[in-house]
Amino acid sequence: MHEHGHHEHHHHHGSPKGRFETPIVIAIVLNLVFVFIEGVFGWVANSIALIADAGHNFSDVLGLMAAWGAMALSRRPAGARFTYGLGRSSVLAALGNAVLLLVACGAIAWEALGRFLTPPPVAGATVMWVAGAGILVNGASAWLLHAGQDEDMNMRAAFLHMAADAAVSVGVVLSGLVILETGARWIDPAVSLLVVAVILWSSWGLLRDAVHLSLDGVPGNLDTVSIRQFIEGHRGVAEVHDLHVWALSTTSVALTAHLVVPDGDAGGKLLDALSEGLRQRYRIDHATLQIEQTVCSSACTGTPTAA
Repeated sequence: MHEHGHHEHHHHHGSPKGRFETPIVIAIVLNLVFVFIEGVFGWVANSIALIADAGHNFSDVLGLMAAWGAMALSRRPAGARFTYGLGRSSVLAALGNAVLLLVACGAIAWEALGRFLTPPPVAGATVMWVAGAGILVNGASAWLLHAGQDEDMNMRAAFLHMAADAAVSVGVVLSGLVILETGARWIDPAVSLLVVAVILWSSWGLLRDAVHLSLDGVPGNLDTVSIRQFIEGHRGVAEVHDLHVWALSTTSVALTAHLVVPDGDAGGKLLDALSEGLRQRYRIDHATLQIEQTVCSSACTGTPTAA
């Protein structure tokens, strides 16, 4: 048998910061305008590279909209049906964004491969001017989103996409120049495949991280061994078991753990110190810590002793 001391929650609920929303809204507007312009000129210039880049930019706009919506949902308070709130919607938004990019890659690659067989004439000068505008729009968007990339996976995804788009636009400008100088029509579909390669490279990490978090994996910037050592290093803690760490959203992390504290009377101050330390050191803002005075085996709780 074992005795339970304190079973308390120490929360500092995290949500995507409101300051992130204005840059996202500006980036959405800028890119929507540019998608329309690029799509029209791509059609007029008969450039699959421009149309491919417009499709990619539109998928980024959808991703930005999803991130924006997830931020709004994350601020909704917890309720009887969603006791942790709707913060996990930000993870679903990132996952959906990654899947959308993969679908766009398949469509672009299919069209580009077809054009290798019968390359149509391409207006190289138009391609250069429109892609040049894309460098400005995507570069400005990346600059707006740069500040939040270290705090939110959705912001990091948006920043990477905008930065990759700017680099792709540079490639499209170069393709237009080569077409003007050499008349080599195959350059246009070749650059389209390069667009696909850049998109896949920039979105693979997002897909991996989003799937990991959706399966309640430990966020990549945290180490459970280090967290366990930190907790066990506090005076009075004899052992830690049933340690679990997972993401409530792309910005909020939760932790639960059972602490063996022989001196049960020391629990209150210990919980305060541990919760503050976890928040400051690991950015874990939702810690639920249960104090026990004797060791409970895994058979007692029905859960493994390590997460």
